[in-house]
Amino acid sequence: MEERRKNRRMELESTLLIKRMDRAGDPRQVNIEVTDASKTGVGFLCSEKLDIGAVYESYLTIWTQEVLHAFLEIVRIVDREDMYEYGAIFIGMSEQDVSRIAAYDMIDNMSE
Repeated sequence: MEERRKNRRMELESTLLIKRMDRAGDPRQVNIEVTDASKTGVGFLCSEKLDIGAVYESYLTIWTQEVLHAFLEIVRIVDREDMYEYGAIFIGMSEQDVSRIAAYDMIDNMSE
């Protein structure tokens, strides 16, 4: 498979609170397993069906226990037997939050 990522991906543990932006309703917490993250996007596993092209509001807890507020656009879905694998890009993430992810990436690279 051809690599299409623009930035190196790193693994981290996290939870995600999502709120779909084009539908009314209260945000709901969805249990996910983050498989990789970069300064441009995130990959994760989730048992709930999300919609490709949809934009969700998210609060991503990173390795420092800081919470990053970001909007995610779902760009890839792989339907597995008991789970969905998602790829999402960050939309409108602040430069400060992008820098936090980039700093962790740099530290992670040095430890390899």
